[in-house]
Amino acid sequence: MQTSMVTAIYKNFLGHAPDWYKKTILAFLIINPIMFSIDPYVAGWTLVIQFIFTLAMALKCYPLQPGGLLLIEAMFIGMTSPEHMMHEIEVNLEVLLLLVFMVAGIYFMKDLLMFLFTKLVIKVKNKLILSLAFIAASAFLSAFLDALTVVAVIISVGLGFYSIYHKVASGKEFHSDHDHTSDDGVQDLGKHDLENFRAFLRNLMMHSAVGTALGGVMTMVGEPQNLIIADKAGWDFVEFFIRMAPVSLPVFAFGLLTTIMLEKTKWFTYGAQLPDSVRGILSEYNDHMDKGRSKRETAKLIVQALIGVWLIVGLATHMASVGLIGLSVIVLATSMSGVIEEHALGKAFEEALPFTALLCVFFGVVAVIIDQGLFQPVIHWVLSFEGETQMVMFYLANGVLSMVSDNVFVGSVYITEVTAALQAGQITRDQYDMLAVAINTGTNLPSVATPNGQAAFLFMLTSAIAPLLRLSYGRMVMMALPYTVVLTIVGLVATYAGLADATQWLYDMHLIEHHTVSDAVGGSVGH
Repeated sequence: MQTSMVTAIYKNFLGHAPDWYKKTILAFLIINPIMFSIDPYVAGWTLVIQFIFTLAMALKCYPLQPGGLLLIEAMFIGMTSPEHMMHEIEVNLEVLLLLVFMVAGIYFMKDLLMFLFTKLVIKVKNKLILSLAFIAASAFLSAFLDALTVVAVIISVGLGFYSIYHKVASGKEFHSDHDHTSDDGVQDLGKHDLENFRAFLRNLMMHSAVGTALGGVMTMVGEPQNLIIADKAGWDFVEFFIRMAPVSLPVFAFGLLTTIMLEKTKWFTYGAQLPDSVRGILSEYNDHMDKGRSKRETAKLIVQALIGVWLIVGLATHMASVGLIGLSVIVLATSMSGVIEEHALGKAFEEALPFTALLCVFFGVVAVIIDQGLFQPVIHWVLSFEGETQMVMFYLANGVLSMVSDNVFVGSVYITEVTAALQAGQITRDQYDMLAVAINTGTNLPSVATPNGQAAFLFMLTSAIAPLLRLSYGRMVMMALPYTVVLTIVGLVATYAGLADATQWLYDMHLIEHHTVSDAVGGSVGH
């Protein structure tokens, strides 16, 4: 009886995850307290690597459960405290509210998104032009909105396309709110077409995700750490863009060239074409929806388009916190679409809340990184360099750490350390400004290497579309690899060879002004 109860508990532990995975997590939980009693620093890095392992195995088991167990144990043995984790959550509250409300808001705009993107995919038959359209649109939107918002839109579109195909492939008919029927009668469309369609959608998803990084590096609103860096340096929106331009614009150009190369050569599984049978289904779906659209449905699309305008204007002008604008989108979209039942509202939050919980666990791991001083040796080592070499080392160190940690955390830690060096008189204000550029570009560009580097990539990995498209951690890393190499090298060359000269030219042209030391950190520093 006792043996069978132990067996039952073990079988319930992490559900249907593979047996080797369960044993690995149990081994982690046994090893960590022993390691922490021997060497807290090594134990801290071990925990970070273990957490990355749970992210890498996201398709075997959602990372919240194993990652959460590791964090709970880390708190009990003293790696960090609940208070510190709570502080990290409070600091990142805007990101969490963005996830909860903005992703749900996008859910209620999916009719408009499907209308627009279905037209785009049907009309643009050239895959290269379509890929460039997706990456350029994602970059542009990420420069003014938030990368997570843009990825939420792309995920919603991808899920929409997949569901249309799946309905037809499984013998079901198209239907709308008024239950119009279709006489297409398409049955099983074959495994080959399905695999090609998955590859096609994977291509567009990854191009778009990289696009969010290309656009996100350019402006102070593109990524959360950009805001922190701009605030510390005392830069406004225009100055931030101009200072980043010597690095961000060449990187953007080479990012587009990389897209062209990948689509032409079909390396790294890119270049997948939309099967003719699937294009036919999407075209028929489009025609069917256009013919059967009622006045009420047309009115819904018009209202959603107006809400989309409000969303872009509200975010670009910072009328309110991103999460609050997302909440306003939910209220406006549901009230004008007649969605008034609680259970109908609940569906919109299914995608965002598990990831929000995972992100809170992630912030707990960040608290461990801070408390155990895991990055301190690297930071002090980088500060020991001088001149252009120092800029390059900052860029590379930020990039490497952003790949294994979170780029927001890395960016905020480094800019804080550099601000302290400025206050102590270790560096000049001009050095400080250029190091701030190196920190921003370093955290934004190489971090595309892994899903844990950027929250937008992690969100895609843990979303409902990842298992449908067979988009695993390893596959994301592999597909991001050519972009990682190109963006990192171009960013590095621009930082080393051109940043100082370009910045001097910007001064000479009076496009930016020299700051005094007191302009940093809210004027708290004297000359």
